[in-house]
Amino acid sequence: MRVERIGAMDAVGSSGESVIESIRNSEGARQPESPAGLSTPLKFAERPSRSRVQRLLDIASSLLRETESLARDKAFSDHANRLQGLDLAEGIDFYGEVERFESGLIRLALDQTGGHQARAARLLHIKPTTLNSKIKSYGIEF
Repeated sequence: MRVERIGAMDAVGSSGESVIESIRNSEGARQPESPAGLSTPLKFAERPSRSRVQRLLDIASSLLRETESLARDKAFSDHANRLQGLDLAEGIDFYGEVERFESGLIRLALDQTGGHQARAARLLHIKPTTLNSKIKSYGIEF
C-alpha cells in the first residue's frame, strides 16, 4: 500500500511559507501544528488495495460454488435414501419412480439455471421441446 506525504513535496514561496500552507491559509483552513510549533506533514487516507477486495470476491464466489455443490449432493443423497428404503418384496411402481426421479432432476436443472428452460435442457442433454413436454406432463412449477 502506498502512502504519499505532501509535506515532502512542499515548495517554499517568496514569503517563506510553503505553497501548501499558503493554499490552506487562503481557504481559511487551519494547519494542525505539532507541540514544537512546526507544521505536521499531511497524509492521504489509505484506501484498501484492490487485491484485498478481489480476494474477498474470490472467497465469496468460492463459498457460493461450495454451497451449490452441497445442495446438489444433498438432493442426490435424498434420492439415494429413498431408493434404499424401497421394499422389493412388495414390488416397485417403476413408472412412478422414474417420474419422481425425472421431476427431481428437472427441478434441480431449472433451479441451477434460474428457470431458463433451454439452458436446463442443455444441462440434462435433452431437447428443449422434450423438457417442456415433461414439465407439462409432470405438472412442475418453478
